[in-house]
Amino acid sequence: MLDVIQSETRGSADHGWLRAKHTFSFAEYQNPERVEFGKVRVINEDRIAPGKGFGTHPHKNMEIVTYVIDGAIAHKDSMGNGTVISAGEIQRMTAGTGVQHSEFNHSNDKELHLLQIWIYPEKNGLEPGYEQTRFSRDDKLNRLRLVGSRDGRDGSITIHQDVNLYASVLEPGHAVSLDLQPDRKVFVQVVDGDIAVNGQRLSAGDGAQMQDEQSLQIAAVSEAEFLVFDMT
Repeated sequence: MLDVIQSETRGSADHGWLRAKHTFSFAEYQNPERVEFGKVRVINEDRIAPGKGFGTHPHKNMEIVTYVIDGAIAHKDSMGNGTVISAGEIQRMTAGTGVQHSEFNHSNDKELHLLQIWIYPEKNGLEPGYEQTRFSRDDKLNRLRLVGSRDGRDGSITIHQDVNLYASVLEPGHAVSLDLQPDRKVFVQVVDGDIAVNGQRLSAGDGAQMQDEQSLQIAAVSEAEFLVFDMT
């Protein structure tokens, strides 16, 4: 079964300094038919004005993954981390027993564009943690590059949940595939461009929920960037 979430049907918020799209219920956007999928609780596409951002606020018992699409984000947290995450980088913060952090657009003249993803941890009460790494365009080009996993294999960030997170940039004429286990779910999030997922077309901002499928086949319609979550 493949269920497409079209970009224009997502929840939205416009706070002036922040324009956001919510794939799943978040803040004022509440949709009982879109609360979560598998272990993924939140996929927010945020555009943050220059110099603006989220002041210090708490999180608890969640794996928070930030995927920067364009620009750079300045991050500070109660664990003592003070970093800048640039386009092409991915960050994982384990909120666990509790952490406070702030996130601001690092630029004073350029909009920041990112995906913020929340994944349920395998258990509550984990020790807070932080990880950040870069995957270049070539790393993701015309392949499914593992960027997050339970065991941190192949240089991926460690996500404390049975989730394999892949990133890809596909050029026209190229395709990728993934054999699926019957007890697992898959979510595809298009970052940019156009793809065909098991024959169904998706464009920037679209998502696709999959379960009870034997394989995932993704072909580029135009040059495209996307994420794939393979999870219990």
